[in-house]
Amino acid sequence: MVDYFKRITYKQIIMCSLLAVLFTVSMLFVHHNYAFYERPIAKVIETNLLDTTEIIDDNDNEDYLYTQQITAEIKNGDEKGELIQFTNEYSTSKAYDQEYHVGNELFVSIDRSIEENEILTGTINDVKRDKYVLMISWIFIFTLLIIGKKQGLFSIISLAVNASLLSYALDVYIQTANASLLFISGITVILFTAISLLLVNGFNEKTYAAIVATLLGTFISLSIAYLVMDLTSESGLQYEEMGFLTRPPQVVFMAGVLIGSLGAVMDVAITMSSSIFGLYEKNNNIPVKALKTSGMEIGKDIMGTMTNILFFVYIGGSIPTLILYLKNAYPLPFTLSMNLSLEVARALAGGIGIVITIPIGLYTALFFINRKRAKS
Repeated sequence: MVDYFKRITYKQIIMCSLLAVLFTVSMLFVHHNYAFYERPIAKVIETNLLDTTEIIDDNDNEDYLYTQQITAEIKNGDEKGELIQFTNEYSTSKAYDQEYHVGNELFVSIDRSIEENEILTGTINDVKRDKYVLMISWIFIFTLLIIGKKQGLFSIISLAVNASLLSYALDVYIQTANASLLFISGITVILFTAISLLLVNGFNEKTYAAIVATLLGTFISLSIAYLVMDLTSESGLQYEEMGFLTRPPQVVFMAGVLIGSLGAVMDVAITMSSSIFGLYEKNNNIPVKALKTSGMEIGKDIMGTMTNILFFVYIGGSIPTLILYLKNAYPLPFTLSMNLSLEVARALAGGIGIVITIPIGLYTALFFINRKRAKS
């Protein structure tokens, strides 16, 4: 233990101290930031259950409706410190409502029509969740830094940059009437790939090989998906979930396929590149044939798991809607076609990208290795 502390550098101490200060300051701020909100915020100090009603619909789905009286203290605005009362109705299913507990902080609307000296009343609009979001964010950051150290820090930076970039790209598309979403998404994907891989893995041949393989695999899979959709006239694809968009749903779907498959393809590309370069760095005289054989074996090992991961990620988000349809007596084929057609199409397109990226990543890595050998 003593040796461990001796190995801690001055730079690490400064970094840990800075993180501790940032964590403490941010947590204190988010717990006392009521004055920074324009909307009234009330903190629940007492709850009482007034009534319980059983509800059974035509499909024999059973639910219970509860009526709850809430007393809260206003934390900001002109009425700061005053008590306010609400009547809240919530169900067991909590589909469009929720039960509130002592300590919850709520965004509220205050009834301004009450007489003077009467207790304030109003309605609940939303829950103030910023402190929970911040806590989860810090857990994520600490986990990345503890396990990934320097690479973890660069991963956090690349994630922040990519999130800002995506937000900006979508804002440009929304604000520009004639903008092409696919073109904007394509540029964004190129920037995502370069930023993520260069920041985390550095400027070297391994990273360059992964970037080339990622972009080739992603755009080839998109081209195949587009070709299949064109040949089949998009038969079987249900765009009802995009019914409220004012832009063509096909283009939005294709942009989702492009960005959605990028993560899995990038993972496969960097895995293939790192593995091939790792073998080469251990033995600079290893034959190209041996690298090919080892690379294909590695590709076969990750192909099945990565394809399944992509499938589960897309399908998992549809489980609540599937249950809702089935609980309301919709036929299974109709339920699956309405809710899974787009997700299955995305998973298949991403799976094609994963499979294609394995040989692309292998031969791209071999190209950079052969070029490196020729220079030495």
